[in-house]
Amino acid sequence: MTFRNIGLCNILIVLVIAVFGPHPWHFLMLTVAQLVYVPLTLYMVMRSDNGDVPRYLPYLAIPAFFAVIFLQVTNNTALDTIFAVIYFLFTLLIAGYGFSRFLHRGFIHLEEFLIDIGLIYIAIGGAWFVAYEANIDTGFSPIMTWLTGIHFHYSAFLLPIFTGLLGRLYKSPLYKLIGIVVIVSPIIVALGITFSTLLELLSVIIYIVGIYSLIYISFKASINWLNRASFAALGVAIIFSLVYAFGNVTGLYTVTINFMLLFHGITNTIMFAAAGIIGWYVQLPSTRAQRLNFPVSRIRGKGAIGEDILAGITDSNAYKGLVDDMSVYEGDINMDILSPAIIDFYENTNQYRLIAEVKWRVWFKPFAAVYRLISRYVGQINLPFSSKKVEMNGNIFSVKDEDDGRNEVRAWIRKINEETTFVALYSTHKEQDQSYMNIALPLPFAAMIGMLELNQDEEALQLSSANKANNSGIYLAFGKYLFRLPIEEKFYVEEAEKGNLRAQHNMWIFSLPFLKINYDIYHQDLEKQ
Repeated sequence: MTFRNIGLCNILIVLVIAVFGPHPWHFLMLTVAQLVYVPLTLYMVMRSDNGDVPRYLPYLAIPAFFAVIFLQVTNNTALDTIFAVIYFLFTLLIAGYGFSRFLHRGFIHLEEFLIDIGLIYIAIGGAWFVAYEANIDTGFSPIMTWLTGIHFHYSAFLLPIFTGLLGRLYKSPLYKLIGIVVIVSPIIVALGITFSTLLELLSVIIYIVGIYSLIYISFKASINWLNRASFAALGVAIIFSLVYAFGNVTGLYTVTINFMLLFHGITNTIMFAAAGIIGWYVQLPSTRAQRLNFPVSRIRGKGAIGEDILAGITDSNAYKGLVDDMSVYEGDINMDILSPAIIDFYENTNQYRLIAEVKWRVWFKPFAAVYRLISRYVGQINLPFSSKKVEMNGNIFSVKDEDDGRNEVRAWIRKINEETTFVALYSTHKEQDQSYMNIALPLPFAAMIGMLELNQDEEALQLSSANKANNSGIYLAFGKYLFRLPIEEKFYVEEAEKGNLRAQHNMWIFSLPFLKINYDIYHQDLEKQ
């Protein structure tokens, strides 16, 4: 059983409801979305996914669609709320599917994130459907409650998914702006309707910018005319939304709900939704996002981490550095040019002293202060709040490969004043001719994974997670999920004077810089200058 078969069968049911149903014609706008557009859209998303999809979902959809049919062929009954809740529970399952897709990937591939958001937003539409059928006092008239349910089935479910499918075929710098608008606009519109006519007007203007930009890039992309007509229909419909919102703010004139139902509703139902679903069904692009598959440490904490995490998992191998031989990165670096002091530091890390200067960005300091309370207990990524220079004492221990799951794993424990700062498990792996320094930081029931690529700047070395063209990145591993975080980091290491090094560690979150650590690195056999 597939959602395609369910959706096609439901077309006939919708036609019967249209002829014989007891409710006014405009109720069909939500019904056709629930019975036809939702299953056909789910079919396209699941068919084009590379990863695991919930095969059970079509079977669980049957009682949900039966509930919707029952509500549309009967007048008010004592069972209305129960049947509405059944449909709502199904939308929660859809949202769970969207959230699972997101957790398998994280903050990469905006086009896939848009599809995730559409799947998640449908549950909000299901909740408003319950509110209408159960006569819950939402502060709005019943018709406005019902229209909000429609809003989250079309603008918040179909539009993000259609935009995501477009992004699989065509992405430009403008697409990122469009994606942000499509994600936030349904919520802003809902808030505007709820709290402020001025905010409602502003949200519609933002929507217009996003939609007309979407129309523009749809003509740049290699897509069929049905898909372009679908986006263009939104451009027409949104103008009337602007007129409606402007009239609400100024009171100069009024566009009636009946007019909006007739024109705006039919335009979205037929020209946008139906044309879009047919168009994308004919030209369904596969996802470019591949399931991440690289060696990940299996070591997890259960509470506090600290050096106790190593109890029972170390062995007798004696590692002196973070790598045994930097030549494993040959091809990414040139050993003949790279500073010998940098090579020696990575191969003989235990022979060096680190003086650190931690500098939190001003905007992040309130978060850093709260985080410090947690990190002192956990004993991991436990950086000082002060920017005073401090020495980080470190030792390297061998970790059993069979416990970690990677090869030649060694733990580098760093402390400040006997308080554990970092417990990092280092390994190396190579894929597609790119070598990575594969670093795991155990966390309670999870691990933060740093996949750093090495690049050379003459004699200096840069380690970076910021290349989105490959698997370099910062990830969170928990359960079966490997989730890319919106965090980037870069290390820049250079020789400051003969035998001694200087390094800078910069970090960003959502592209905003929040942390810089300066290191002075001294060989123990050389006099500190």
